[in-house]
Amino acid sequence: MQLLDGKLVSEKIKKDIANEAADFLMTTGRKPHLVAILVGHDGGSETYVASKMRNCQQVGFDSTNIRYEDDITEEQLINKIRELNQDETIDGLIVQLPLPKHIDPENVTEAIDYKKDVDGFHPVNLGRMQRNLPCFIPATPYGILLMMEHYKINTSGMHAVVVGRSNIVGSPMSILLARNTQPGNCTVTLTHSKTKDLQEEVLRADLVIAAIGKKNFITGDMVKEGAIVIDVGINREVSTKTKSGYKLYGDVDFQSVAPKSSYITPVPGGVGLMTIIGLLKNTLAAAKKEVYS
Repeated sequence: MQLLDGKLVSEKIKKDIANEAADFLMTTGRKPHLVAILVGHDGGSETYVASKMRNCQQVGFDSTNIRYEDDITEEQLINKIRELNQDETIDGLIVQLPLPKHIDPENVTEAIDYKKDVDGFHPVNLGRMQRNLPCFIPATPYGILLMMEHYKINTSGMHAVVVGRSNIVGSPMSILLARNTQPGNCTVTLTHSKTKDLQEEVLRADLVIAAIGKKNFITGDMVKEGAIVIDVGINREVSTKTKSGYKLYGDVDFQSVAPKSSYITPVPGGVGLMTIIGLLKNTLAAAKKEVYS
């Protein structure tokens, strides 16, 4: 079993991003700029946004965190997004999810200029991704592809089973793995909580992508010997044993699955770090107008 080390891979790629950002600054006189909007005081969201801001600083980007209380109206939020869309000094714009229940996340996502949509959630980017056209790939699937590239994992001909069908991870991941690319060229089964005989479906997988949002959902008896297991889950539970006051668990029961795996990602220290890399690479590409001129 080999650990797919998100910390090691992300640090290496961040050095490359920092070098490109330094060249961009010399050429243009400005840094790539990411703006993140955070609504309310969700603990997980605050942690994620702080990490994104910190990583921007590490690679030489400008970053701005705009915060609102959770009583902001949808109209006020969308008006702010439209204002930021017009600001030529901003390259990437993200709105941290989840949002308060009175705000429709689809309306918010569609309000973001797709040329600044570095999370890769806008329908234009998702549609272009499906057609294998240049676009911003959703950050988590992008990070997973970059990790597999780093470890030179040849996925061609594999049977990949994706567990979870979200628009953020599961659905785009299934499309990307089926494309005629490397990583890619898989036969893909997209499963979810309503799939019949889910255990049998996962047991057939050479590559398992676990993104269902349930702690330790994938267990050792669901995974065949030698499978590659990518754990996307980040499930937070209150803990008195950690400084932060909470402990993170994946969607995979690492203890029972790891001995059977050829490769596996840990939680924390795996996909979460690579998601930020996907976001940084998208932001740099947006600044350099590499995807949309």
